Amino acid sequence: MTDFAREVQALRPQLMRFARSQLRNDAWAEDAVSDTLLAALEKPQSFGGHSQLKTWLVGILKHKLIDQLRRHAREATVLGSDDGNDVDDLLFNGSGHWREAPQDWGDPEQHFRQREFFEVLEACLAELPPTQARVFMMREWLELDTAEICKELAITPTNLWVLLHRARLRLRGCLQERWFGAAQSTHPPP
Repeated sequence: MTDFAREVQALRPQLMRFARSQLRNDAWAEDAVSDTLLAALEKPQSFGGHSQLKTWLVGILKHKLIDQLRRHAREATVLGSDDGNDVDDLLFNGSGHWREAPQDWGDPEQHFRQREFFEVLEACLAELPPTQARVFMMREWLELDTAEICKELAITPTNLWVLLHRARLRLRGCLQERWFGAAQSTHPPP
C-alpha cells in the first residue's frame, strides 16, 4: 500500500462521520465514502497538493453525498420539526438587538485555516439537534439550494430558514465559547 493510500484510508472515519450526519443511513454513508475513496485512489494524480488531503476528499464526498440523496430521495427519512428550544429569546431582546454584544472574533480567515478550528466546529455540529445539523450541512457544506433541501426533507422554505437560523445561532454560541473566546483568553493581544 502506498503512502498516499494509507493517508486516504486514515481519513475514512472522519469521512464516515460526515456522511452519516448527512444521510442518516449507514449503508448509504458507507457507499458514498467507498465511492469517494475509490475515486481518490483511482486517480491520485488529481490531488495536486493545493489543499489538505482531507479538504480534497470532502470535496469529492460532497458530490457522492448529493448523488446518494438524489438516488434515494423517495426512501429518505422524513424529518419532523425542531425540538422547540428558542435560542432567539436567549440572545436577542424584544427589539431584535443582541442582549450581550458578541466579542470581536478577530480575523476569521486566520482561524478558519487552522486545523483545530475544524475539530471544534465538528464538536459544535455534533451538539446541534440532528435536524438543525443536517440542514446546516446540506446548505453550507453540500451547497444544496433551498428547493432541493426542502424536497429532500419534506419541509417548507420557512421551516428551513428557521432551522438554519437556529443552527447558526447555536454554532455561533458554541464557537464563541470553545474557539474564539478560548483563543482570546490563551493568546495575548498582538
